Amino acid sequence: MKSTMIVTAVICALGAPAALAQTEPKYTPPKTSWGAPDLQGFFTTASLTTMARPQGASGLIVSEEERDKLFNRNIYTRVAKEEAEDQQAVTTGEEKLALLTDANPDRAYNRYWMDPGADLGKINGQYRSSWIVEPANGQIPYITAPKAGISALASSEEEYADRSSDNPEDRGISERCMWFGSSAGPVLSNGMYNNNMQIVQTPDHVMILGEMIHDVRIISLTGTRNPAAVPKWGGDSIGRYEGNTLVVETMNVEPKQGSFISDKGKVTERFTRANDGQILYQYTVEDPTRYTQPWKGEMPLNAQPEGLYEYACLEGNYSMFNLLNGARVMEKEGRKNGTRKAIFAGVAEAE
Repeated sequence: MKSTMIVTAVICALGAPAALAQTEPKYTPPKTSWGAPDLQGFFTTASLTTMARPQGASGLIVSEEERDKLFNRNIYTRVAKEEAEDQQAVTTGEEKLALLTDANPDRAYNRYWMDPGADLGKINGQYRSSWIVEPANGQIPYITAPKAGISALASSEEEYADRSSDNPEDRGISERCMWFGSSAGPVLSNGMYNNNMQIVQTPDHVMILGEMIHDVRIISLTGTRNPAAVPKWGGDSIGRYEGNTLVVETMNVEPKQGSFISDKGKVTERFTRANDGQILYQYTVEDPTRYTQPWKGEMPLNAQPEGLYEYACLEGNYSMFNLLNGARVMEKEGRKNGTRKAIFAGVAEAE
């Protein structure tokens, strides 16, 4: 994998508030052969900017000086620095191998396998500390905050602590290589790696193919929603064009996906091409059962000329066996099932 630097975003949706990026005045978005705004291509969301605002950030837009502080505090930056220092400190090939091997249980993944992006993201030429633009504090306005250490994406289905470990089916779906993150949405997001996606359009549908675990979402441009339908992976998405913007409304997401919405919620997404190399992606999440108010975000989707990488999630014949066997050992010792605080060998806990 190669890290992809987030480039300047100068983009906007029609009627967006002043806080949002502005469309290039001389840019005319291309059209498909049937007259729709052409959004097709390969894109990446890779960036060190996160959905929620990190602790210590002064606001949504940050200066070059504050960018430097956030960059140096970022977990991926710190892991890379730690590994570089460790490599310089080792004296023999055997010690170096022990440090960087994937068999190191304290490291989990070493930095070589991570592709989170090379810098904070920019919109309208300005560094962003978070993708969330509303509420103003850049945080997801949960009614009940998730448990400490649990991803914002995780639902109760993915809360690993104190879970049963009698069978593989007891474990979370990401441990069984069924789902990681939200690469195809809703909501689109960025993470440790596999941040690429492909958008394909036809007169009747739009497809978003996420590189991560090859998730596919099919958005109907002609269908009507069936409230009684079985929940879908990626949800029931209905789209329409408003000028040069694709607007997508999604409901009825399969609960095991760990989506941002329950069966009472809705995600509205807007895709607007800003230039030949970039799309502005905006979203609104509404779910009165989970949040105190609707919340909004925006992020750039930057062209990825290299396309998608092959994705494979393999247990290597050991992971699930060792996980279940470890649970048996903990039972004999009278300990509860649990998880590490992070996969970064203690770096996450140090400031």
